[in-house]
Amino acid sequence: MKVLVINAGSSSLKYQLLDMDTEKVLAKGLAERIGIDGSNVTYQPADGDKITITEPLKDHKDALDIIIKEIADPKVGVIDSIKDIDAVGHRTVHGGETFTKSVVVDDNVVKKMEDVSDLAPLHNPANLTGIRAMQELLPGVPEVAVFDTAFHQTMPDYAYVYALPYELYTDKHIRKYGFHGTSHHFVAIEAAKILGKPLDELKLITCHLGNGSSIDAIQYGKSVDTSMGFTPLAGLEMGTRSGDVDPSILIYLENNGYTVEEVGDMINNKSGALGVSGVSSDFRDIEEEANKGNKRAILALDIFCYRIRTTIGAYVAAMDGVDAIIFTGGIGENSVTDRAKICSNMKYLGITLDKDKNRERGKAQIITTPDSRTKVLVIPTNEELMIARDTVELTEKK
Repeated sequence: MKVLVINAGSSSLKYQLLDMDTEKVLAKGLAERIGIDGSNVTYQPADGDKITITEPLKDHKDALDIIIKEIADPKVGVIDSIKDIDAVGHRTVHGGETFTKSVVVDDNVVKKMEDVSDLAPLHNPANLTGIRAMQELLPGVPEVAVFDTAFHQTMPDYAYVYALPYELYTDKHIRKYGFHGTSHHFVAIEAAKILGKPLDELKLITCHLGNGSSIDAIQYGKSVDTSMGFTPLAGLEMGTRSGDVDPSILIYLENNGYTVEEVGDMINNKSGALGVSGVSSDFRDIEEEANKGNKRAILALDIFCYRIRTTIGAYVAAMDGVDAIIFTGGIGENSVTDRAKICSNMKYLGITLDKDKNRERGKAQIITTPDSRTKVLVIPTNEELMIARDTVELTEKK
């Protein structure tokens, strides 16, 4: 079964075509600057060179039309015909409380996604654009929506309801939703395989660390708490996002000359590791400066690791223990230094890193010594594969 996975943004679109009989990527690429001058599409077959097609893309349909043609092209394509595409899986950001799992797309699903779009005004409309474009280009081919928020819908109410007037939850749907759910779920499943135990017998803490970062407490296969909240701004220090701050700070700033728009821009785009370090939002650049003795760069990394460590501690308390901690995402998978720093003060969990294994990259493995009571793993995430798996499961049932 061949599944096309789509991740549509406001002006970009990532894609992968997977052969789900082997779970191998056949082709992948990216459409950029959709609706903007200088738009282009990149296409890379698994065993071939990357191709860049520079053409005006007035909308997502234009981009997908080029992508489908390249995938089925007689010279560079990886399938004989577009009829070989059996299903399409879409990464969709926000399902609100409506969607607790992935669903086959129909008119009712589209309507419900529109209804919750005010919770993710930058993402859901773009996701819907991708869905509608595929409906036009591949009529009759089943489509599946996989929601970033769905995995976290198993949280208990005391974990997701904020201590605000209750009507804000019931009337305005203000609550903790959590994000990165597809990634957290994927690495939890893979961790269970590596540990040789059923997922529903494990207490796991998954750390998706990148420019956007979140941590999830997964007890017996279900998400019971997560660090992102009503929006992806909450929780940890991130590349440009502040993470948790005293909300009175925002009121104070607005009372002292800042507009709501300026405060919003500040906490989303000018804070986090960039705001503290003054160097960059890229943690690799910050680490390089920290190694030169830049005090603000050192502080930014210290804040990042400290908040991760204390959040892990909170989730150990929430689950009354933990069997394994998993690192994933761009930083989680690649930063030897950050992993070591985060785990350096966890003797109460019986963690001892194997320094040689911690230095290895690009593979899923346990990086603690055999005598460590709590295991630490590094697992490269694969959200596209998780989306494709859900797509196969749901469309094969139809």
